[in-house]
Amino acid sequence: MIGVMGAGAFGTALAISLAGNGPVTLWARDKAHVAEMQAARENARRLPGAALPDALRITAEIGDLQHTTTVLLAVPMQKLRAALTEHATALTGKTLVACCKGIELDTGKGPVQVIAEVVPDAVAAILTGPGFAHDIARGLPAAMTLACADALAGAALQDTLSTTNLRLYRTTDTIGAELGGALKNVIAIACGAAMGAGLGESARAALMTRGYAEMQRMAQALGARPETLSGLSGFGDLALTCTSEQSRNTRLGRSIGHGEDFDPAVTVEGVATARAVQIRARSLQIDMPITDAVCGLTDGELRVDQAMDKLLSRPLKEEKC
Repeated sequence: MIGVMGAGAFGTALAISLAGNGPVTLWARDKAHVAEMQAARENARRLPGAALPDALRITAEIGDLQHTTTVLLAVPMQKLRAALTEHATALTGKTLVACCKGIELDTGKGPVQVIAEVVPDAVAAILTGPGFAHDIARGLPAAMTLACADALAGAALQDTLSTTNLRLYRTTDTIGAELGGALKNVIAIACGAAMGAGLGESARAALMTRGYAEMQRMAQALGARPETLSGLSGFGDLALTCTSEQSRNTRLGRSIGHGEDFDPAVTVEGVATARAVQIRARSLQIDMPITDAVCGLTDGELRVDQAMDKLLSRPLKEEKC
């Protein structure tokens, strides 16, 4: 049986899709939210309009996950460690699949690394790539990356988590999958800011391309395989996130470009990730000017025009990663 921890939009969408294969348990911390979903058979707060199938059980009791063998962790990256620590007993010995994208600000670690550290006897994996919650919940086709260092466990997971509309490609390169999903959020903020400021499609294309070069530099320095960044968890997710208004990171960037306030209640993983990446890049002496610009924008230290001037005034160079 499969469990999903976290009843946000993405966790709910995955639970809906997986319920087509068999029973799924969706856990949420907020008992009032759970009661609402049970009564309406809909997650009106996070994913309105998507009916919850009969095979999907909603609960606020963490003990209900003890009957599952695989648990998808659909909680924000910066809250993952706390959630794992609080519920380590219920999660011990299970296969835990991170469904968040980012890098932990305090440690610079990705979700698979955090799982291995907090619940060391679990099989750790990550599900990442280009898939919006509303598309998955509606049954629209999507393809994503499933990364697990244990090849046999990864193959079994691929069979378990693939659905009629969700096609999974597997890899053992957890580092590359973690970094692709995390770093593309930083670039999406930059692209959103450029579009919000009216800098045009050409500027966005340039930011996406040079941002992808930054992603490759960081990933290769940390031991990822280049082909992983060329796949769904890297290039694929970058293309989707930087070009769609469904992306919270892009929407944040647009609000910065417009000079407007952004809803602080909305989780935007790219902000903390940009800071964590900047710290790690500087320690490794990796040149990541777009990441630096995003840090300046989100910290309020730079305006969009100033950030673009800094990028355009960099020394001319041959096109290499």
